Amino acid sequence: MGLWELAVRFQFVNAFLMGSPQGIWSEAIRLIQSGQLFTDTIATLYGTITGFIIGSLLGSGVGLLLWYSERAAKVIDPFVVALNGLPKIALAPMIIIWFGSGIFSKMALATIATFIVALLSAYQGTHQIDSSLIHLMKSLGATKGQIFRKVVIPSTLPWIISAFRLNIGFALISVIGGEFISSDKGLGRMIFVAGNLFNLNVVWVGVLTLMLVAILLYAIVTKLQSKLLPWEQAELEKTK
Repeated sequence: MGLWELAVRFQFVNAFLMGSPQGIWSEAIRLIQSGQLFTDTIATLYGTITGFIIGSLLGSGVGLLLWYSERAAKVIDPFVVALNGLPKIALAPMIIIWFGSGIFSKMALATIATFIVALLSAYQGTHQIDSSLIHLMKSLGATKGQIFRKVVIPSTLPWIISAFRLNIGFALISVIGGEFISSDKGLGRMIFVAGNLFNLNVVWVGVLTLMLVAILLYAIVTKLQSKLLPWEQAELEKTK
């Protein structure tokens, strides 16, 4: 940071094209004092977290339920694969037209992006279950519902949590992309507007804030993993 600031002051680096640490700090203070940084961060966080929760839970639930019916899984599979291969940001213009430029359209984008990943991960997890466990449960007279609750869900939890880790990034990308296209607030809008005005210092403030948001969300998912999968944490501590 010091070398960057010195390079700007001695004009080895163009501050107009690269920004400067002092300029970034000044803009950050201004945005904090005006309340804009807080408002935009909350808007992005709300859309990301809400879309992440809805999409991840729905996707995981549908992926687990597909274990019940192989026929339904075969019918749905091509559509899921096609949607998974489609860049979700390509849906942004339609979503914004349907739901408006407010926060709801960003939530919808995040929900769609996370739903597919969670569904595929949960469904794939059901195929990695040790078949001997299912045969053992059947030999003991367990019903399909009991097998689902006692074997399928616990065995698939690591796959579901892995999808959660991926979905944090996908949800944030989707919300920021939607804010770039059309939004009245959010970090994506702040970065987009500042970029169009060639205000690189504000762009840096938005980017650094997004990095902090991503770290915070990832830490929350990691904490959730330790709560839902305590045996994995215990094994990790043993290896240490």
